[in-house]
Amino acid sequence: MLVLGVLTGFCLCSVVSCTYGRWANNLHTSRANEVDKPTSQPHIIFVMVDDQGFRDVGYHGSEIKTPTLDWLAATGVKLENYYVQPLCSPSRSQLMTGRYQIHTGLQHSIIRPTQPNCLPLKNITLAQKLKSAGYSTHMVGKWHLGFYKRSCMPTQRGFDTFFGYLLGSGDYYSHYKCDSPGMCGYDLHEGEEAAWEQDRGIYSTHMYTQKAVSILAKHNPKRPIFLYLAFQAVHSPLQVPARYLERYKSIPNLHRRKYAAMVSCLDEAVRNLTLALKRYGYYNNMVMVYSSDNGGQPMAGGSNWPLRGSKGTYWEGGIRAVGFVHSPLLVKKGTRCKALMHITDWYPTLVTLAEGTLDEDQSLDGYDVWESISEGRPSPRQDILHNIDPIYAKAKNGSRKAGYGIWNTAVQAALRVGDWKLLTGIPGYSDWIPPQTFSTLLLVNRWHNERVRWDRGKSVWLFNITADPFERVDLSRRYPHIVKKMLLRLLQYDKTAVPCRYPPKDYRSNPQYNGGVWGPWYSDEDEEEDENDNALSNYLGRRRRKKKVKRRGKLKRKA
Repeated sequence: MLVLGVLTGFCLCSVVSCTYGRWANNLHTSRANEVDKPTSQPHIIFVMVDDQGFRDVGYHGSEIKTPTLDWLAATGVKLENYYVQPLCSPSRSQLMTGRYQIHTGLQHSIIRPTQPNCLPLKNITLAQKLKSAGYSTHMVGKWHLGFYKRSCMPTQRGFDTFFGYLLGSGDYYSHYKCDSPGMCGYDLHEGEEAAWEQDRGIYSTHMYTQKAVSILAKHNPKRPIFLYLAFQAVHSPLQVPARYLERYKSIPNLHRRKYAAMVSCLDEAVRNLTLALKRYGYYNNMVMVYSSDNGGQPMAGGSNWPLRGSKGTYWEGGIRAVGFVHSPLLVKKGTRCKALMHITDWYPTLVTLAEGTLDEDQSLDGYDVWESISEGRPSPRQDILHNIDPIYAKAKNGSRKAGYGIWNTAVQAALRVGDWKLLTGIPGYSDWIPPQTFSTLLLVNRWHNERVRWDRGKSVWLFNITADPFERVDLSRRYPHIVKKMLLRLLQYDKTAVPCRYPPKDYRSNPQYNGGVWGPWYSDEDEEEDENDNALSNYLGRRRRKKKVKRRGKLKRKA
């Protein structure tokens, strides 16, 4: 009986063991199949370029040769009513949050390398959203969203990997940057540390492309990837390998010649990226977005012709960008999209495409515009708040009286509603720079009748951008009722603004205190103090807004 019991037990164990073994093998196979099963989520490749002018692409009539960009745009969708911000940090912050500057506290200028400032941590970034949707997230290139503490770094803001630089610019070969005399340091990072070992002195456009291709080669294309490739090109300093200069010998202006060569090198880089996407199996299930972060800088060779103004201004030349989408997933390819679009729109558009979730409490300013891009449907966007900068209130002739008692027109602000665009304060350098002005002379020596003088006493402008995209005819005096309506809209937006974050220089940021490297300098104790200061600042900001509302109520009652 004992022997029988043992044998019975042995048989039962064997059966259970075999059954378990088959179950385990099936589970393993099932999991393996899940891993190998192609993703329904599209791969997202976002190419951000720096300071590329509106004209500086072949399909906008430039003398600069951009065959790759021309082909990608021609077989995709050209975004011909697409807006960004006039400077680096503002555009990048709005891409990463889907929110206007007035809602992140970054209304003024850019994030300086010596400031204890960064994209506020309470904002959920695009990378964090895509990561929570199952994406592998990688960033290569320019960050420029602050780094004073480690929690501000890209790998703490949703990116699995980061290879690039933290500041706004630097040397294309040595990766050194001086912010001011005695404030110089190295700025190339792998993750959160200096990338000394990865630095081979390679021209940055080539180096970042090689890194992006390496990431694609190592990743499994059956799993979704978000690759944010933010090139240093074509921001100053004007540096480029000599072989790219050869094709532009006919351009007499040296700045323009170097700039053109840099754009051609960039075009080649995008070609190599596109070939890698095809070679490694991403292309057929991919959405590529190409965007400049702001308008071109004529003093550094860029051209926004025929648009007015340049980088750093709220004229069309500063904020209307080169942009296109290339993807086999587009319904209507080879089209021009004239639907109104803004850089904040990428956040909800890409998260929705990625099958991610958007939270109601995020209070996004962007819209999902995929149907407008892919199918040519009308844009859900009707207006764009280009910005309200409470610190830059310097228009000498600006006043509340000039703003019909509604708005202080000394404050720099810009708003688009439908066809109309309103500017107040000092919008910035406002000339039109025709291509032929890129002669051997410096720009400052050849002003012509396109120059606009600032002694006219203006602080309000109104344009019909649809009818007058070059901002030639100011209609503010002809249509005062439209000006008033738009000033009221500005006021409504201003009521939702958070306090502006623009702290003074912190001398502890000096790279000489950090091994010669630009990087985080705040300690854990500093972070706690910083959080307390932010809480106090938010509280005081709410108090100030309440007092403003009370004062307005009293004034209305008196009136």
